Amino acid sequence: MFTHLKNIETAFKHVKIFTYLLIAACMVISCFAMYKSYQAADMAGRHIYILANGKALEAFAADRKDNIPVEAKDHISMFHHYFFTLDPDEKVINANISKALYLADESAKNQYNDLKEKSYYNNLISGNISQQVIVDSVRLDINQYPYYFKCYATQKLIRSTSTVNRSLITQGYLRNVTRSDNNPHGFLIQHWETIANKDTTIQRP
Repeated sequence: MFTHLKNIETAFKHVKIFTYLLIAACMVISCFAMYKSYQAADMAGRHIYILANGKALEAFAADRKDNIPVEAKDHISMFHHYFFTLDPDEKVINANISKALYLADESAKNQYNDLKEKSYYNNLISGNISQQVIVDSVRLDINQYPYYFKCYATQKLIRSTSTVNRSLITQGYLRNVTRSDNNPHGFLIQHWETIANKDTTIQRP
């Protein structure tokens, strides 16, 4: 009889241990399933579909810090493109300068006002001169904030009789601002100044 009771007690202990192990295994499996579900949801959230010309294109979302160098350099290039790419048309000049001024602080506005006072834009219009800029490279330091940059570009003054190439070097800082339609990268150029702007070559037709 005692042996029978002992066997029952041993069997109960085994069932108890098995039950605990089963519960632990279920908890581990449930936690793993929840982790994988959150991971899958996060990965799905990083997929962005863009509709272009009737076609769905897949893009991937990423943290802003991963794209700072790329976005910052493109912001700087866009600013210089709008500020220096001009045609002998007052509406074109005003439209491009307006776009550029959304990307920078009053330092750019001050340079614009200075050029305007010197009749720089009137001379472009009266002389039928087109102006273009090609950004050659941008040196960016993201180890400090605001981010310091130095931009190296080639400026072209296109006349009917010649094309003057100029070496353009500017510098400034970038700080973060809210993204908008006028400022898609969410940066603002500040303390912008021109270091060098001198003729390099003259091409004649």
